[in-house]
Amino acid sequence: MQGEESCQILAGTEGDSFPLMEINTGETEAPEQWDYVLVADHRTQRNSRQAQQQQQFLEELKRKGFHYKMIEDHKKVFFGIRVDSRIFGLYCKLLMEPEGPATRVQPARPPSVPATTRIRIVNFVLNSKTAAGDTLEDLVKSGVFETRFALHKVRGGPAGRGLEDGTRGRKLSPSVTCAQGEEDLKKKWARWRNMFHPQPIDDIRDYFGEKVALYFAWLGWYTYMLVPAAVVGLIIFLSGFSLFNASQISKEICEAHDILLCPRGDHSRRYQQLSDTCTFAKLTHLFDNEGTVLFAIFMALWATVFLEIWKRQRARVVLHWDLYMWDEDQEEMALELIHCPDYDLRPQQHSYLRSTVILVLSLFMICLMIGMAHLLVVYRVLAAALFNSTLLFQEEQVTTAVVVTGALVHYVAILIMTKVNKYVALKLCDFEKPRTFSERESKFTIKFFTLQFFAHFSSLVYIAFILGRINGHPGRSVRLAGLWKLEECHLSGCMMDLFLQMAIIMGLKQTLSNCMEYLGPWLAHKCRLMRFKLSRASGDPELRRLQCNYLLNPVNTFSLFDEFMEMMIQYGFTTIFVAAFPLAPLLALFSNLVEIRLDAIKMVRLQRRLVPRKAKDIGTWLQVLETIGVLAVIANGMVIAFTSEFIPRVVYKYHYGPCRQGAQPAVELHQPQSVCVLHQGLPGRHPDRRLRECD
Repeated sequence: MQGEESCQILAGTEGDSFPLMEINTGETEAPEQWDYVLVADHRTQRNSRQAQQQQQFLEELKRKGFHYKMIEDHKKVFFGIRVDSRIFGLYCKLLMEPEGPATRVQPARPPSVPATTRIRIVNFVLNSKTAAGDTLEDLVKSGVFETRFALHKVRGGPAGRGLEDGTRGRKLSPSVTCAQGEEDLKKKWARWRNMFHPQPIDDIRDYFGEKVALYFAWLGWYTYMLVPAAVVGLIIFLSGFSLFNASQISKEICEAHDILLCPRGDHSRRYQQLSDTCTFAKLTHLFDNEGTVLFAIFMALWATVFLEIWKRQRARVVLHWDLYMWDEDQEEMALELIHCPDYDLRPQQHSYLRSTVILVLSLFMICLMIGMAHLLVVYRVLAAALFNSTLLFQEEQVTTAVVVTGALVHYVAILIMTKVNKYVALKLCDFEKPRTFSERESKFTIKFFTLQFFAHFSSLVYIAFILGRINGHPGRSVRLAGLWKLEECHLSGCMMDLFLQMAIIMGLKQTLSNCMEYLGPWLAHKCRLMRFKLSRASGDPELRRLQCNYLLNPVNTFSLFDEFMEMMIQYGFTTIFVAAFPLAPLLALFSNLVEIRLDAIKMVRLQRRLVPRKAKDIGTWLQVLETIGVLAVIANGMVIAFTSEFIPRVVYKYHYGPCRQGAQPAVELHQPQSVCVLHQGLPGRHPDRRLRECD
């Protein structure tokens, strides 16, 4: 047919994976529409060895059917890469459509190759090994090329945003503006005004690929499902305020003027009346009441329902995209075989020695994370002694100050260990030698999440189940290095410690992380604009377009992975130990509404275009969600059983309290001589539980 070309894919017999099919590959391309861009520094042109490697790589691309054009400015050399459409005939049948009954039907007009498919194929070919045995990644590391990226679709005109002239601080004319990303996504998605609008998942898929689209589909559904959890959590929290003075045990404690408490710490010698803890007893009931138990049960059911309905949502989306029969490993192997017919699939290599080394190193890192929790214990003990000795805080405020500063120290430790954990997980994956990229990604996900989980939650486990339980008793206290007494729970109970720790860490992660997640790329982009002095190349529109994309922030393999990891940790805080922090779903809801738009603005306006990837689910992250759901049920049950004062209060109320034989008009408290209560940090316990010897 005139004006069109077609290529034929070789086929086997019926039932083979690649049936015979005519595919249109003669789509007319604008001469300046580049599929990919390579960037080199001018200094590489003066280095004969690097210039030779650069030329050999480009010539090899040319032999494979690639066209390139060199465009220079005063600092950089851009190589626009465009692929001859005919070579897509080897790939397009495999990548454009899944194998299924619909593929046997010959379409009236063969479809053209989508932009996402073109970028995926070009990225795969560029990252394949050259005749010299190098990959593009190796050439970038050795300085032959500085970077590479896929181009955002761009549109000029008055609708675009002007870039600032780096030399004179003036706006460039509308004719030289760069629209960073597809205009439709900018209007429908990457704007703050669209915060409460549905996400255009199909448009995201057409531009960024299925992997990114499924992430935002999951994030949108997760945010939607947080609404009922946030409402119930807020009701539970407000009900605690409404019943602030309703606890019978709190009333008894407030009227216990003749019961004395042992001095707290090593520096205090003042005996304290039990009634002085009246406010703390009321705070205990605020965060630890009957509604807390109901909310823990509700969140356990919510986590299960959320996952099951998400599976249904995911199936609906994937069915709409016709990807049920698609397989990532099969596609990766097929790409290798098409690119290199002599390709040998890496055999499955199982080594007991390698597995043992990986297991030992993983356990060592987990022990290191747990050791961080012990260092936090040491810090809190020393900080309590320091605050008492320097008189920076009043005696009643020392415990609160220690808890707050301890949470801040833990947050800083998390930031540091996140980088360490990622490096260690990558090295363990390289040592394990997985066969395919998808297998490597799955193994890395499991290792990195495991290390991150212990880094984030080890201190919470200590506070929930160990704090205040290994201190000994008055007269025989456990001391650190034989000098300092171990810390006790907050005067309002251990639930208050857990509440403060979760509130501070989660609050900092959601606020500071979101701020840095946006301000970091925004400031970096502005700095790159100022340094590059874009105005010097203002005469060539094609060069300006390449520069606009180059000046965006770089992306890497972990750009989307980091977003998933952030959400998984947040999901853990929202479900695990949520009994101690009923406001966690509400905080997560507000954070996610901002997170969706921040990610959209970053991807469309501030970052280079992600290489599209195909996917039919969220991969290993689904197993991570299921694991968190199981841990949430166990952890919240243990919090109610061991950390909360709910069970002791119920036992006291119906077995020891004045109301055990029915309502009585007045409460008669015992009037013993001056005694000391062992569990001073747990004012909700029965006031008669006392010991006559103080430390």
